[in-house]
Amino acid sequence: MKELTPRQIVKELDRYIVGQQAAKKSVAIAMRNRWRRLQVPDHLREEIMPNNIILIGSTGVGKTEIARRLAMLANAPFIKVEASKFTEVGYVGRDVESIIRDLVEVSVGMVRHAKETEVEEKALELADERLLDILFPVDNIPKPALAEVGDADQVEELHARHQRTREKLRERLEEGEYENHLVEIKTQSDSSPILQVMGPFGMDDVTMNLQEMLGNVLPKKRRTQKTTVAEGRKILAAEEAGKLIDMDDVIRDALQRVEEMGIVFVDELDKIAGERTAAAGPDVSREGVQRDILPIVEGSNVVTKYGVVRTEHILFLAAGAFHTSKPSDLIPELQGRFPIRVEMDDLTRKDFVKILTHPRNALIKQYTALLSTEGVDLKFDKAAINEVARVAYEVNMSMENIGARRLHTILTTLLEDVLFEQPEDKTKQITITKQLVHDKVEAISKDQDLSRYIL
Repeated sequence: MKELTPRQIVKELDRYIVGQQAAKKSVAIAMRNRWRRLQVPDHLREEIMPNNIILIGSTGVGKTEIARRLAMLANAPFIKVEASKFTEVGYVGRDVESIIRDLVEVSVGMVRHAKETEVEEKALELADERLLDILFPVDNIPKPALAEVGDADQVEELHARHQRTREKLRERLEEGEYENHLVEIKTQSDSSPILQVMGPFGMDDVTMNLQEMLGNVLPKKRRTQKTTVAEGRKILAAEEAGKLIDMDDVIRDALQRVEEMGIVFVDELDKIAGERTAAAGPDVSREGVQRDILPIVEGSNVVTKYGVVRTEHILFLAAGAFHTSKPSDLIPELQGRFPIRVEMDDLTRKDFVKILTHPRNALIKQYTALLSTEGVDLKFDKAAINEVARVAYEVNMSMENIGARRLHTILTTLLEDVLFEQPEDKTKQITITKQLVHDKVEAISKDQDLSRYIL
């Protein structure tokens, strides 16, 4: 985990997310507390629980992006789930423990990739050796040639000459002379059949376990495929890297990373919140999902195919618009497990201008980079950017407020002809002006019926 201070974490988040300082401050403190917890004595470490957070705000204000960027900063296993996809145990749908199982899969993939990167150089060497064996086999001295030589010295000289030729070919291979040469390579293939297991609940992991069991019992098959040397090197290097790493170490590190650093982002929490009434119906199922999620959040042992995972110290970030419900509609036990609640700010016209220009991944920078691949220099006037921000803000106010996502729809509509006409159009410099924005978008935004479908 990077040892970033809360102020440094907020500064990093500022590079990608505009505004929302209260939310950034809360998640920065939560992340730093995880590092602090690892520094305290062992007898206290287990007692310190994470302060889970609920982010309350409309769609498109940055809730998901804050959680995602936070996980990237910490290099932590991260998974986003939607609360509405889960159902109470006994009903058709995914059970909540699959959240942790999916998080473990993410962690195993992260650790395995890191281990493979460490042995990448060695794996490429072994892959080149296998390619060389295919192009120029070690024991490929013709038998008639061996029969013609009599004594051992001549045989040894023949082998030495063969080895010198092989080394010359190795140099040419390393120099890239054979990259487009077709070769036949043999790789291991998964011999386990594809299974689909249907069950009432809790069956998410059964299919994978059965496939793994059958894969261990059935012999490994090798399949031959024809490919170029360049592509074959990648395939063989991946196979050699898998042989070089110890999967037991990968699994052990992955489980520890989930328990100490895992982040779960539960979106649409408001969809399973509702007023607790005596009436039967959907609210019963909603409360059932809350009661199923509760043990995972407060701490329990979840069995995965890699081992048992303790969830006490996994950080849970929840989010929801809470337009028709409020956090107090959640069951009290679940409310207590999310002690920190942060109200996200609605985006203003000034925020839209910043979103278009300031972040590293700003939309204007993205479209400029896309069109630069066609040799087109795309520029936006300052007045044009202000006009796009104004239209986005007004459309959000007059219709559904979808936050910064409105900028995507407006820019797509604005640049549709430009993106379609390139590269046939020979224009190499395009400047978007305020008048162009007005002509392209303003008429649509004024027509309420049309703007509902386009913007």
